[in-house]
Amino acid sequence: MTAQASRPDHSPADPDVGDIDAYMERLGQAARQAATRMRRVDTAAKNAALRAMAEQLQQSRGEVLAANARDLARGRASGLEAALLDRLALDNGRLDAMVEGLNQVAALPDPVGEIDGLRARPSGIQVGQMRVPLGVIGIIYESRPNVTLEAASLCLKSGNAAILRGGSEARDSNAAIAACIRAGLVQAGLPEEAVQVVATTDRAAVGRLIAMPAYVDVIIPRGGKSLIERITREARVPVIKHLDGVCHVYVDASADLDKALAIAVNAKTHRYGTCNTMETLLVDAPVANALLPMLARDYAAHGVELRGCERARAILADIVAAEESDWEREYLAPILAVRVVDGIEAAMAHIERYGSRHTDAIVTEHYALARRFLAEVDSSSVMVNASTRFADGFEYGLGAEIGISTDRLHARGPVGLEGLTTRKYVVLGDGQVRQ
Repeated sequence: MTAQASRPDHSPADPDVGDIDAYMERLGQAARQAATRMRRVDTAAKNAALRAMAEQLQQSRGEVLAANARDLARGRASGLEAALLDRLALDNGRLDAMVEGLNQVAALPDPVGEIDGLRARPSGIQVGQMRVPLGVIGIIYESRPNVTLEAASLCLKSGNAAILRGGSEARDSNAAIAACIRAGLVQAGLPEEAVQVVATTDRAAVGRLIAMPAYVDVIIPRGGKSLIERITREARVPVIKHLDGVCHVYVDASADLDKALAIAVNAKTHRYGTCNTMETLLVDAPVANALLPMLARDYAAHGVELRGCERARAILADIVAAEESDWEREYLAPILAVRVVDGIEAAMAHIERYGSRHTDAIVTEHYALARRFLAEVDSSSVMVNASTRFADGFEYGLGAEIGISTDRLHARGPVGLEGLTTRKYVVLGDGQVRQ
């Protein structure tokens, strides 16, 4: 995905940015300078910028919707799938949600500058850790133009500068939203380079963005697995990402079956196309005969296709036989793999082998087993008696999220404002010298 090897996909509607390498170099330099200035911006100024962006979006509603209509027309003409057209589309309701989102981020506590763990040392100094911005964050995403605003707001509130590269299918929408972002920054007296939206759809721009360690501190990709795999493979700066959401619910023999039924149905059917949707259900053998027929009835009402192991098919004879590949599939569709297992050891072994370390849940009334599951399942979110659909920044009280991370470093799970910061040690003294 280097500039030399990439294949341009820009159109005559693209701005003439000239040489891609030089253009991205300019963006990177401007972002680095803006990040330095953002370190001294206080919370009131950041919140003023967010509210000014919200006002600008309200005032520019017509222009944004007209730009989105052009993107949709181009998408339909090029045969874009219905699901992608839906993600691309903006209307008054979605614009209202975007405005509200900006105001919600403005209302969130600002993590920057917080000092934790301050403690006195025998020398008389005090040592603690202060939260500080990561610096310059590059975000690469597809389809959804609302991500432009979400990413900008979270990076701004956490004191970072951002370079945003949206998908070519949303280029006019992103340009219109970017104009609102710039106007809000200028109105609040902040550097407009604090949020820059890449103005070309040339794929070479992505190759340069992920290979500029002098200017970019971290990359966050949001999109399909192929995009994230490519960026992870090619990037020369750290990447915060997850590839798959192969999430599990394990129903233990001690489970309350009413709870199990509600959780298993919700985890699968609440939404099909999200990374925290359950893709495999594991049922302890002693409760399989009682639980599976009830689940099959409710899943049938939702149009969910079940693919089961031999033991599951012995109870539900009309379901599809699961293949080995089904256990590691992220369906993102009304399809569910079902396996009958012998206890928590077998359930955790299955999750260890086939899971994606995203979100896994146990339904149990047995305290010791719940504690074991929490301690031993190596996923970014592990739950007891709750739907996997709760693995979300808003539901976790983060206010908003920029994505989910299944990495161990630097952030794990939903990445909110704190995940867009790091810590540095601070030392407070009164003239002490080391003896």
